[in-house]
Amino acid sequence: MKLGIGDDAALVEVARGHQAILTTDLSIEGVHFLPRLHPPRAVGHRALARALSDIAAMGGTPRFALVSLAISRRTSQAWLKNFYAGLLSLAARLGVTLIGGDTAVVPGGISVDVVGVGEVRKALRRSGARPGDQIFVSGKLGLSALGLRLLRSGRVGKTASEKEALFAHLYPQPRCALGRYLSERRLASACIDLSDGLSTDLAHLCAASGVGARIRAGRIPLADTPGGSRRMDSLQTALSGGEDYELLFTVPRGKVAGIPRRHRGVTLHRIGEITRTQKVVLLQTNGRAIPLVPAGHDHFRKI
Repeated sequence: MKLGIGDDAALVEVARGHQAILTTDLSIEGVHFLPRLHPPRAVGHRALARALSDIAAMGGTPRFALVSLAISRRTSQAWLKNFYAGLLSLAARLGVTLIGGDTAVVPGGISVDVVGVGEVRKALRRSGARPGDQIFVSGKLGLSALGLRLLRSGRVGKTASEKEALFAHLYPQPRCALGRYLSERRLASACIDLSDGLSTDLAHLCAASGVGARIRAGRIPLADTPGGSRRMDSLQTALSGGEDYELLFTVPRGKVAGIPRRHRGVTLHRIGEITRTQKVVLLQTNGRAIPLVPAGHDHFRKI
């Protein structure tokens, strides 16, 4: 085994110079999706996207998936058909083959377990960041949380910004092509996918690398909030919202010129730098630096 527990996925060397990426992700009714808000097609898409985003963060190419599905006695055939339609549509687009799994009927709600398998020659890890490296993120942050807020409010997405947020939440796009680009060109020193929120995932990367970070509030790409909400609200959503499945990565200064402004239509933003002190701080627009406390999703916070 090349890498076990503690990163986005496990690495296993299957041949000299070739590593398999193995990851698994649960999607549980009432925790990761709500039947009254999430259409079955979106549930299937999101279940696979979660696993593929882990492979993207390692710089790998996704190849196979196994899906185990525990369904409720009240689950309809129409729900199942649309669930698999969403999952298989994403799989086909990214070249992933569904090779098996398991199915069970249970008294409670629906649970999905997706095992993702990918391959990579030189994997990206969370632990490679060094002082002076520049911090980048892809896309806009906070879109998924905004989309969930719109779903809960009953808004159907009339404006372009609302439609963008709803799509980002229901059909997140794993950044597999970007992860491969960073890995194959040896551009990134460390990488993680933004599943739990920028504040939490940046802390994970810094802890794994034994470094700190300073990010600039004014450079964080924020979602366009309906009604022109205050920038502070948008910033807090970007820091703690979660489920964006964008990539957060670090780049040595000498390689920054190799990072394009956009990659396959996705904008890349430089938001800060890695520091020697093992502290993560947010530099506000007024120049004041404050500690950036992890405020994203944590399954074990209430335990």
